[in-house]
Amino acid sequence: MKKVGILMLCLMMVMGFHGTVLAKTLKIGTLSPLTGPYAQDGTDILQGAKTAVAVFEKAGGVPGYDKIEVIPGDSACDGGKATMAANKLINSGVSGVVGAYCSSATIPASVPLNQANIIQITPASTHTDVTARGFKQIFRMPPRDDVQAWSTVKFLEDGLKIKTLALIDDRQTYTVGLTENITKFAKENNKIKIVALEHITPADKDFTAVLTKLKKLNPDVIYMGVYQPEGSLMVRQAKALGIKAKMLSEDAVFHPKFIEVGGKAAEGTFLTFAKAPDTPERKDFEKTYMEMWKVETVGSYGYYAYDAAMILLEAIKKAGTTDTDKVVDVLRGTAWNGVTGEIKFDEKGDRKLAHIIWIVKDGKFVPYWDPLTEKYF
Repeated sequence: MKKVGILMLCLMMVMGFHGTVLAKTLKIGTLSPLTGPYAQDGTDILQGAKTAVAVFEKAGGVPGYDKIEVIPGDSACDGGKATMAANKLINSGVSGVVGAYCSSATIPASVPLNQANIIQITPASTHTDVTARGFKQIFRMPPRDDVQAWSTVKFLEDGLKIKTLALIDDRQTYTVGLTENITKFAKENNKIKIVALEHITPADKDFTAVLTKLKKLNPDVIYMGVYQPEGSLMVRQAKALGIKAKMLSEDAVFHPKFIEVGGKAAEGTFLTFAKAPDTPERKDFEKTYMEMWKVETVGSYGYYAYDAAMILLEAIKKAGTTDTDKVVDVLRGTAWNGVTGEIKFDEKGDRKLAHIIWIVKDGKFVPYWDPLTEKYF
């Protein structure tokens, strides 16, 4: 009996050790600004990815893995810091990365990720260069800058029918891409005169000098090519100065915080952002997200990050491997249903997705005008 007991003990130890060896963790990384002025959007991205992992694991996870781990990287919307964070994720053994946020961080970080042949899906970066460099393993969830700029000019020409436009950007890759493309499309039809292109410094809080200069020019519309929180501060200061021009901005400002911080001054502001279908899946995600993170709203890029992480995990599961080439084939060859709508990538890694025009009305983002149909909602 003593020998049998010893034998059973040895067998249990061997089985326990064997189970430990077989236990595997699938690692995915995130890149987003977790510090600095844009940390709110960065946190939304991280939480969106973690929500996807929680939902995916609850549904059974990936066969062969007992755990899925999210490793966050702080890109700080800075090219150098984003590159260092990307290298850390590579050394951590991630199978894919959701990120980054600012195009000025995504583009530099994509270089080492491409060299390491690691899948990257950005939930936010819209500059055309993100997917224009021939990197096969990079994908983008939102529409590109040129698509957004076209929608903007279409609205200004045929929706508002304005004559004069003033542009503001912060000299970052994303915002410059927008103002350059808006200028290009405006010149094609020559219906709108651009009376000014002014620049601010990222993370500044006082824009009265620039706004005072534009007030003297009295344009029909002032375009804010900035991030949030600069957007909400800018509309408050414009209202305080008595500026009569309509205010128009883009997807980086399309965040609940813009309305919360901007208050009454945000009312009537137009913004470009893609419209997602109102589906049960989207409502389930919102409920899960808000319960997990104890919040009352979901940041705009939380949706894109959730979809990015979810399709990455689904593709790994469908491919039956983390081999990048095989997972990329699945990502490109599959039409996915996400909380942001249908996800189908073209040969560059872009989605066929268009913006609509939104307006802030009664403290909410409300659909206003569709550039494709030229109809009001």
